Amino acid sequence: MDGTQKLKFYQKGTHTVGNRLVDEASRNVQASQDRSNSLTCGHRACQGCGEALGARYAIDAAMRAAGNQLIAVNATGCLEVFTTPYPETSWQMPWLHSLFGNAAAVATGVAAAMRVTGRPQVRTVAQGGDGGTTDIGFGCLSGMFERNDDVLYICYDNEGYMNTGVQRSSATPPGARTATTPALGPEPGNVFGTGKFVPKIAVAHDIPYVATASVADLHDLEAKVTKAMAFRGARYIQINVPCPLGWGAASHDTIRLARLAIETGLFPIFEAEYGRVTNVRKIRKARPVSEYLKLQRRYAHLFRDGVKDPRVDRIQAIADRHIDDYGLLET
Repeated sequence: MDGTQKLKFYQKGTHTVGNRLVDEASRNVQASQDRSNSLTCGHRACQGCGEALGARYAIDAAMRAAGNQLIAVNATGCLEVFTTPYPETSWQMPWLHSLFGNAAAVATGVAAAMRVTGRPQVRTVAQGGDGGTTDIGFGCLSGMFERNDDVLYICYDNEGYMNTGVQRSSATPPGARTATTPALGPEPGNVFGTGKFVPKIAVAHDIPYVATASVADLHDLEAKVTKAMAFRGARYIQINVPCPLGWGAASHDTIRLARLAIETGLFPIFEAEYGRVTNVRKIRKARPVSEYLKLQRRYAHLFRDGVKDPRVDRIQAIADRHIDDYGLLET
């Protein structure tokens, strides 16, 4: 022996030789040859699109949990547009395109139709971006929660109306530049004190299951979708999906940004059941929000000429409050 040791590569994201060295329970859905590939290749998402990644993993996990007995209802938005440019589609499953604001209502009808026709084993998922969820579709979504309809609603949160030109939504964070919150005037970017965090509103409806997730942790995302499918009634998952185009970030920084959103406290990761928070993802050491903001051109005006805008401290205060409210720091 020459003292060298052969390395073993544990790649768990694909069905590779190295993946076979990992315990089967530790592999994700994409590592299985039995995955449904419900969202397959050929779509027209931008390079580095967090939404395409999140949707692929979320829907394949839901398909596996439902025994491939699943129908998806998709609101108008980026996900609908880049996967179904007429007459083509990248979906390999029963898939319906709804209007911008009624995906939750249409999914409720689909679930009811399956029930009354004696096919309750066919499950229903509704999905949309933050525009179609937190803004235009919020009334239908709240109604779905209030009635406890048997639908899993997944919101792919990229913090703006990216498909129509990067306009502000009620999920756009304060200080961010969009086409409708330009970097002009004495306080450029989106105003503070507006918007809403729908996961907290979903928890207030006392529905069976609510969770936040991120493309920075795909195992956690899959586990939460699988868990959600084990419940009957209304369920809601909001996934943080960075948008390189809308955020003005490098396409290779998508996962890095998603991870920083968690580690700064800006996007808390938690689960709730029947109105009570049951689990949170802890942070070993909180990262300063400036590390996250500086990677995105939508915040460039907060660091002009190397000078930090005072509003960076206000964004830091938001992250600190999330850390305190959810008990995110490890002790």
